[in-house]
Amino acid sequence: MTAADPSGRTPLIAVILPCYNEEAAIAGVVAAFREALPGASVYVYDNASTDGTAEAARKAGAIVRTEKIKGKGNAMRRAFADIDADVYVIADGDGAYDASAAPAMVAAMRRETLDMVVGVRAARGEDAYRPGHYIGNRAFSFLFRRLFRFEFTDILSGFRVLSRRFVKSFPSVSKGFEIELEMSAHAALLRLPVGEIETVYRARAGGESKLDTLRDGLRILRRMLTFLRQHRPLLVFGSLSAVGAVLALALAAPLIAHYLATGLVPRLPTAVLATAIMLASIIVLLVGVVIDAQARYFSETKRLAYLSFPPPPGEPDETAG
Repeated sequence: MTAADPSGRTPLIAVILPCYNEEAAIAGVVAAFREALPGASVYVYDNASTDGTAEAARKAGAIVRTEKIKGKGNAMRRAFADIDADVYVIADGDGAYDASAAPAMVAAMRRETLDMVVGVRAARGEDAYRPGHYIGNRAFSFLFRRLFRFEFTDILSGFRVLSRRFVKSFPSVSKGFEIELEMSAHAALLRLPVGEIETVYRARAGGESKLDTLRDGLRILRRMLTFLRQHRPLLVFGSLSAVGAVLALALAAPLIAHYLATGLVPRLPTAVLATAIMLASIIVLLVGVVIDAQARYFSETKRLAYLSFPPPPGEPDETAG
């Protein structure tokens, strides 16, 4: 069902491009988004660049702002706090994403009243995806779907369209490239309406990707496990408790069998160890129950913050007189 905007006004669209040393590409990226979304304001957040990124973006017609603390997550958090709009389009400043797909993504958000539309990357050219990045992204997306029970094809895509109520209720803490994972986890936690549109993904202009396959991959995995502990603590602590209980029973089983047969308890240290592990498992389970109650409370608080903002503006109702 199409959600019509009763006011009939054109939504305010902000394009946000976090950049670090993207002098070679940023002018073309700004021009492409200005052409694709003529009414939008294009913001370039210069993230402590040491080249001419800011000047090139300014000459191309972008609104240039600076975030001196390095890290894509830091730049995005600053942008989300500073910019007031109805619709937020985010992409990288390296020219890898196809700006011409942005209108369709915005239209999908308005038509279906979505809070996030993800540009699923379809690589064009052999250099678009390094093999490690491609395999890692597929693996992380699969793991995310299984752990968070939420369907995402590309959880690490940096090309997204977000609603105002998503942005203003998003308590971001990420410092670097794991910001996309954090946005996906936020949508999964609140069960927000999201959509996906396949977009062209090209080799970045101006050299190789700044992502380090191993280092950033481990950082993303660690962040995913942190989100899992925060959002589904009973699963995490319950699993640890179950492992401990199985280990304790494995240690205790021979001792119990020997006691039933002879009335004696052999290997007293093993019996003490098995008892201690079982008690620890019970404590871990109880901790999980308490933290799960807290997680539900925080989830409800985030939901209330989300509901305090209006939905994304729908398409104009052409049937209205």
